[in-house]
Amino acid sequence: MTTSLRCALVGTGAVAHLHARAVAAHPHARLVAVTNLHRTVADDFAAQWDVPAVYDDLDELLAAEHPDVVLICTPPGAHHGQTLQAFAAGAHVVVEKPPASSLDELDEMRAAAAAADRQLAVVFQQRTGTAAAHVRRLLQAGALGRPLIAVCQTLWYRDAAYFAVPWRGRWETEGGGTTLGHGIHQLDLLAFLLGDWAGVQGRLWRLDRQTQTEDASTATITFESGVVAQVVTSAVSPREVSSIRIDTQKATITVEHLYGHGHQNWAITPVPGLEREAAAWALPDHEERSDHEPLLRDVFDALLAGDRLPPTATDPARSFEIVAAIYASAAADGAVITPVDLATHPTHRSGFASPVSDMRAIRT
Repeated sequence: MTTSLRCALVGTGAVAHLHARAVAAHPHARLVAVTNLHRTVADDFAAQWDVPAVYDDLDELLAAEHPDVVLICTPPGAHHGQTLQAFAAGAHVVVEKPPASSLDELDEMRAAAAAADRQLAVVFQQRTGTAAAHVRRLLQAGALGRPLIAVCQTLWYRDAAYFAVPWRGRWETEGGGTTLGHGIHQLDLLAFLLGDWAGVQGRLWRLDRQTQTEDASTATITFESGVVAQVVTSAVSPREVSSIRIDTQKATITVEHLYGHGHQNWAITPVPGLEREAAAWALPDHEERSDHEPLLRDVFDALLAGDRLPPTATDPARSFEIVAAIYASAAADGAVITPVDLATHPTHRSGFASPVSDMRAIRT
């Protein structure tokens, strides 16, 4: 059992501060080095978080520091290559979502992890928190009856300045639009609660933003359990919300938040007449909100103990596959895409570029 994890961080933008905070909160992990494309930004970050070493690139960092864990917080297009570098150097990897630019790249990353006997964790922090864990246990135990229908919404607002960043809104650098960059969080939480998917129908829309990729999407997802879910993702919605509703035979589960959830964001409403039974469904007294900190804590604890990754960090491909299936369906005029279809898809395993219905020119 390793007594302490030496962590290195690649990319020192906004999300990197969440990783640094999580490392600082763990009693047996410490941030020993950082690197960033712009050295001055890395220097400022290191000064803020008391990181002892700054390097000009990842190769130099890996050769000098030999970290136990590499935290990858760069734009999506860089994740694949940096992950392979880290595994080749003998490090575990924690990578921000989306984990790669394609399913093929993610397959290579997982294969590299297995070959190096290292672990690959993808940051889907919406899975964390005591409320999500509690609801998942109720669903898996059948306490709420069979799940029947669901609604999943990611209605966010990103203005023109957001997309003015050179790598955003372009297939070759961002990989996809709001479905990949934003909606994947709630899709991941939905799949965390409901399990494996069986089929996807999707459409992509360009409603207002000057992008190559979509600024909105719609989809219907069926799950292996028989649940039918309707999904809407948007980057043009001024009143922002992230929400999931699951109707089961005995209750309606709802969570409504924006970028993180606690107990006050969740509700379990029983079918009339089952109020007494519903007392057993109450959320636990102890509360932990969804966040990077509990996710990295549980990942670090597993690495220190030599255990498998926790449920909050496993199945890195599941929500990524759902997103890929939405893009593949849109490219096939809304055809249903199954896991079997996606496993050998001729185009959308290597990239998600798809036709987008441009509605901006339509006038009433």
